[in-house]
Amino acid sequence: MFDNLSKRLGGLLDGLKGQGRLTEDNIKDALREVRMALLEADVALPVVREFIKDVRERAVGAEVAKSLQPGQVFVKIVNDELTRLMGSENAELDLAARPPAVILMAGLQGAGKTTTAGKLGRWLKQKKKKVLVVSADVYRPAAIDQLETVAKQVGVDFFPSTSDQDPVEIAKAARKEAELKFYDVLIVDTAGRLHVDEEMMGEVARIHGAVDPVETLFVVDSMTGQDAANTAQAFHEQLPLTGVILTKADGDARGGAALSVRQVTGKPIKFLGVGEKLDALEPFHPDRIASRILGMGDVVSLVEQAQETVDADKARELADKVRSGKGFTLEDMRDQFNQMLKMGGMGGLMDKLPGMGKLGADAQKHIDDKDIKRMIAIIDSMTPGERQRPDIIKGSRKRRIANGSGMQVQDVNRLLKQYRDMRDMMKKLSGGGMKKMMRSMKGRMPGLPF
Repeated sequence: MFDNLSKRLGGLLDGLKGQGRLTEDNIKDALREVRMALLEADVALPVVREFIKDVRERAVGAEVAKSLQPGQVFVKIVNDELTRLMGSENAELDLAARPPAVILMAGLQGAGKTTTAGKLGRWLKQKKKKVLVVSADVYRPAAIDQLETVAKQVGVDFFPSTSDQDPVEIAKAARKEAELKFYDVLIVDTAGRLHVDEEMMGEVARIHGAVDPVETLFVVDSMTGQDAANTAQAFHEQLPLTGVILTKADGDARGGAALSVRQVTGKPIKFLGVGEKLDALEPFHPDRIASRILGMGDVVSLVEQAQETVDADKARELADKVRSGKGFTLEDMRDQFNQMLKMGGMGGLMDKLPGMGKLGADAQKHIDDKDIKRMIAIIDSMTPGERQRPDIIKGSRKRRIANGSGMQVQDVNRLLKQYRDMRDMMKKLSGGGMKKMMRSMKGRMPGLPF
């Protein structure tokens, strides 16, 4: 979502080299670049003006330490102001209420409310909460069925409703059910419209009054730019919103919604929808997002994502294999590829690694998850015996595997070569190989303890 903004802001260091102090004159061009970057990202104009004013006030006269470059000082100021603009820290859900804690989902049609309700249910289930979801959208024929399907997929309970019921009565009945069966959280999905209208607002307000939610979350499509903030403000005037969820943040949205919505509404962004899959919801951390915008990566989120998605048992099993020197198989290789895809693929990993945004366009073209999926398809076309003993894969087997995966024999050869390289590396690391490598480097790299 922030790619274009990152590219524009990524060159801020270059124009400030050799300066001992940041002044009005030498930051003028950098401020102009920041202003243009924000406007191109569709950030609301009043927000841009306030942001530039705050950065200028902090930057002018700032001393440059001997250990830093002027550009680094300026980027640090921009980073701090971006973080402050988006809310300083993650605003967690407030579920400190007598169960069931009710979460009301509001927003326009097409913003992804129903899918987001399922994603949020899954996220809460991972936090050991007992979750019930209900649809009060009686106007869209498939809405109730969609939520029921999503609930089954994420493993949370669904309260049935029909299109001939009153939405307020549906919500009240679901709350009663949640109380009787001791649910921790009830998520109420409400109807959306193509635009803000009095009828919709009145209905959502009545549902709000009937279930008394602890969280009223506005779900908004980040592709709508600064209009997202304006729509959120319109909803907030009718409902006491407690937070915002930005959806479709993995698309080509320009980031204006994330930078505008907090300032315009005064309400924090609590979650980002970062993909279509039901696990693609992550808490919104302003400091981490600011670092990603400025090309500094987001290693903390990457580690958290790894903890949630990596199969610890398989990782431990592979580590034991490496230590013992046992064979690294094609099944192990396939597991590693699948773990990478679960973490968002190469694009998702690169987005969170520092400095990756500065890769050239040609280099970024080579970061393609399709290659990983092709290699998985090739391995899937093998027999269990071939995966365990790749050395038996010769001419006729290669042709069968290529045909079964829709690839060429050359593709199979490339995969086998990559496998052999990984296997050889694993062998070197086993049986004290790492220490041998480190000893061989002694003298070339001072400070090694071996």
